[in-house]
Amino acid sequence: MKTNTRGFRVADGLLLLLVLLPLVCGMVLKVLFTPASSDIEIAGALIYFTIPLPYGGLPITESQVNSWLVILSVFWLCLYLCHGITAQGGTKRQLLCEWIVEKTQDMVTSNMGQTFLGFAPFVAAVMALSAFSSLLSLLGLYPPTSDLNIVAGWALLVFFLITHYKLKCGPMHYLKSFAEPAPLLMPLNVISEFATPVSMAFRHYGNVLSGSVISVLVAAGLAGLSRLLLGWLPGVLGEIPFLQIGLPAILSVYFDVFSGMLQAFIFAMLTMLYIAGGFPAELYAKRQEKKAARRTKSNA
Repeated sequence: MKTNTRGFRVADGLLLLLVLLPLVCGMVLKVLFTPASSDIEIAGALIYFTIPLPYGGLPITESQVNSWLVILSVFWLCLYLCHGITAQGGTKRQLLCEWIVEKTQDMVTSNMGQTFLGFAPFVAAVMALSAFSSLLSLLGLYPPTSDLNIVAGWALLVFFLITHYKLKCGPMHYLKSFAEPAPLLMPLNVISEFATPVSMAFRHYGNVLSGSVISVLVAAGLAGLSRLLLGWLPGVLGEIPFLQIGLPAILSVYFDVFSGMLQAFIFAMLTMLYIAGGFPAELYAKRQEKKAARRTKSNA
């Protein structure tokens, strides 16, 4: 596809608009539903509305809505990056796409082995969803990674995948693994099994939330200190929080950008290591060989 045609440029602009549109909708919802307040408030996600159910209501919260907005933005961003890809290549956009794919596949192969190469899209999706969710705080939106319910859902999904691959050699082998290396350690092994999703969820949620809380508290403290030290300035100058200039932005670079990206990488790394570590590859290969031998005998 020629990238210099009018139709290509129009499609590009439309895709970029669709990338930004969910974020704009999120900011509009934030303005419409957030009550006016002059004080610093640290609260959880807003509840937009509640769907009535026979056994209680289902609240639709800000973190749920923002998660879907991030998913839509990432989806349209992927379509934008893939727009115009050809077998010949050569464009900067295609080189970026190829670099992302190659780096993700290399990371999956080095941590999980060639057997799990098909996990590359899943790992890339987890990292993108986590990173972009944390970066929403730069737009003044509530980051879904600050909600334990959202991150716990991701951790449960990873836990189901871990259990699925541990069951590849049969339920009896899975149950016997709790008695290794000694039967006396079975209670600790059971606790460790269910502690995996709990630790993953609380690690991600706690780091992102603590960063947001620290940034807000420092900004509020600097505003009060500025009024205390510089409130004597005449007119409007005394009302300007001069001490808030610069430092909150630096903290935001660390807590919102660096820490958010780091937690996304850590969550993806733990996902790969737990899934690959729980899969008994050698025993599964032997089991498959035995099944193939039985099929050969039965066919003969």
